[in-house]
Amino acid sequence: MKIVIVDIYYAAFLASFYRDHLGLANRQYGEQLKTLLHACFGTSDFYSRHLNTLGCEAHDLIANCVALQRAWALENGTRYSELALELSPKWGRLPILGRWLAHMPGLLRIAADQVRAMKPDVLYCQSLTLFPPGLLRELKRHVRLVVGQIAYPMPPRGYLEPFDLILTSFPHFVSRFRRMGIASEYFRIGFDERVLEKLGAVKKRVDVSFVGGITAAHGKGTALLEFLARNTSIEFFGYGRDALSRDSPIRARHRGEVWGLDMYRALAGSRITVNRHIDVAESYANNMRLYEATGVGAMLVTDWKENLGDLFDIGTEVAAYRSPEEACELVRYYSNHPEGATAIAHAGQARTLREHTYLLRMKELVSILRSHLK
Repeated sequence: MKIVIVDIYYAAFLASFYRDHLGLANRQYGEQLKTLLHACFGTSDFYSRHLNTLGCEAHDLIANCVALQRAWALENGTRYSELALELSPKWGRLPILGRWLAHMPGLLRIAADQVRAMKPDVLYCQSLTLFPPGLLRELKRHVRLVVGQIAYPMPPRGYLEPFDLILTSFPHFVSRFRRMGIASEYFRIGFDERVLEKLGAVKKRVDVSFVGGITAAHGKGTALLEFLARNTSIEFFGYGRDALSRDSPIRARHRGEVWGLDMYRALAGSRITVNRHIDVAESYANNMRLYEATGVGAMLVTDWKENLGDLFDIGTEVAAYRSPEEACELVRYYSNHPEGATAIAHAGQARTLREHTYLLRMKELVSILRSHLK
């Protein structure tokens, strides 16, 4: 089974990454792709690596990386005016790599050409809105199964209808898609244990952290974080600081953006880390931080959800709060009882490495895809 996995990366990460890797934009497509995947941003090659070990032929496409996609177009004899950027020593330092929207028409055509050239059995889209519905329908002539994955607010129905199957870590979305007549399956996120090898030993230098983005989609969660900022020693790592009000108490505790392995390093260097879900998750636990934090050995304090006990043993492998006040109490208690925090961190990590790895998830995925390819 040949699978093409199409992803998009945060613009801020791409801009930062290419600034830190001067000259990479001038390199061949394969070298750029390998370097990007090595950074462990998002799901990186966590899907493709394990799918390949399971006997599939899986390929990663990062559809919105201007330098990467331009390299593919040039190497394959295709030029698009939208990507006709001057290559010079200065170009690698410019943030234009993150401003991919201006190049979207050309980027979409390149991604579509890549799919047509590879003719996969499965086109696996990590974004349901990357390809316009008309283009996605046209691409269906070149693939057997078009699959999407979602863990964010549902886009307009027109973007959903071309998909043959939509996977989601939101249990409540499955029935909603099915009521629309769209095949859907529950599919959880996980952790790639190779991250531990890449990190090596990391010292616990931060007592309590929050690692992640702060956006309008996390409205309720932002109020929680501000409460913790006023009442605990929590430190913040990630993006979204500039979107906060000037008087937000988070600003003084914010340590800046962290991406890929640096994000994992911030988690691993925390004795305790706080998680909160996006509003659209409603009453269900699903996000990547559940597995990333426990996977690298931090004690996780997360918001209580009705299915959390299906993923972790609450009180033994993670701690859960139902209010900002309870979150504050848990943080304070385990800050003052580090041996208890360590015990929960170790138990949570063991659970993730036993039951929530991407190898196990990909075994589930192969089974799902095969059942829908019939």
